[in-house]
Amino acid sequence: MNVSAFFKDTKSLMKLAYPILIAQLIQNLMGFADTVMAGRVSATDMAAVAVASSIWLPLILTIYGLIMALASIVSQLSGAKKYDEVADQTFQTGWIALFLGLSLIAIYYFVAPILFAKVGLEQDLKVLMFDYLGYIVWGGPGFCLYIVLRNYAEGLSHTKPTMIISMLGLLINIPANYIFIYGEFGAPALGGAGCGLATAIVYWVMFFGMLIYCLTSRNLKHASLLGKFYWPNINAIKAILVLGVPIAMSLLFEVSLFSVVAILLAPFGSEVVASHQIAINFSGLVFMVPLSIAMAVTIKVGFAVGNDNLTAAKALCKHSIILGLLIAILTAALSLTFREQIATIYSTDIEVVNLAASLMFLAALFQFSDSIQVISAGALRGYQDTKSILYITFTSYWVVGLSIGLILGLTNWVIEPIGPYGFWIGIIIGLTTAAVLLAWRLRVVQKRLEEPLIVS
Repeated sequence: MNVSAFFKDTKSLMKLAYPILIAQLIQNLMGFADTVMAGRVSATDMAAVAVASSIWLPLILTIYGLIMALASIVSQLSGAKKYDEVADQTFQTGWIALFLGLSLIAIYYFVAPILFAKVGLEQDLKVLMFDYLGYIVWGGPGFCLYIVLRNYAEGLSHTKPTMIISMLGLLINIPANYIFIYGEFGAPALGGAGCGLATAIVYWVMFFGMLIYCLTSRNLKHASLLGKFYWPNINAIKAILVLGVPIAMSLLFEVSLFSVVAILLAPFGSEVVASHQIAINFSGLVFMVPLSIAMAVTIKVGFAVGNDNLTAAKALCKHSIILGLLIAILTAALSLTFREQIATIYSTDIEVVNLAASLMFLAALFQFSDSIQVISAGALRGYQDTKSILYITFTSYWVVGLSIGLILGLTNWVIEPIGPYGFWIGIIIGLTTAAVLLAWRLRVVQKRLEEPLIVS
């Protein structure tokens, strides 16, 4: 390996990745602030926010995954210097985002009442949850359009605005929560539901903040959105969906897997579920690091492919995976060393802390596979090979990982049931399967692109 090239690529990747990482952490911090501030009112308010968020987040993350296709499209167009096409693709993705954002509102008013009527929840909890969703859906279009502009800017290798806009969102989120939860400054006291209204406001502020940046920044003048207005183009929208839907579904498969495991662990008792959630929550925070690198890899690889520099693209993929593994060694070592101290941040219950600490040992092990699979997937997005990600993640997570988890956790087919440990072993095997298959697919795509060059 060329060490100087590795450090050069690592430096450029981290320059793109660190603002994304900070932005991702801030998004998590907003959710944390919502839960804590609602909990100050009552346990019911806190539960309402938690349940409503578990409904809202999979929906919004699926849309987020779909729109992520724009970053790879823009980066390839930028690499090919087809700047006149960048605005068109951004507008077409914007039409998709606007439709999906408005669909969230329609689902709330026309579908949710039917579904919620059959849910057996306490009346106070159900009312607060329904009110929370009723407020936050009005921020859905703003969030979807913000993600479009974010991917437009990131696709052109400008990630710092994402970090700055996220900081702005957090600065508004906390006082807005305070105002609408507790009814300050003449506002109604909405309790936990006020978090939904505050978040909706934050979504629109983030959208307008990013819009102002995108329309005024000199860094984006070469691919300006102001030159021409583009109406919906069915063929262009179909092409974007072909790229975006597999990304969205693969993200949904991964997010939903952990939710399903939590449900399957419910019969083991609240201590087991709480321990599982602690390990998952902390692992999710650590996962933000390789995820940010993966998003940077998508941009850099897409630019190199668009520029017909396949050698640089291949080297970036190799160096990014090595970087991910080096970081995984560090994060795994820290997780193992301080797993008990980390668990005590979440809970004071000795049984919960001990079980969470033991699960975090397994969580530390899967950081290596997790790093390889997410960075390989990011590189494949850069090559605009997204269908393979869908097939591999579904097979790895749901067919391999969940099946093994069910067998080891709940049955005596192989050994006596080992409960949560069985599911976590299944998750590790599933992630390892995804890492192997995605890395293999990445090599297949690279060879396929190299063949015409070899022939010529």
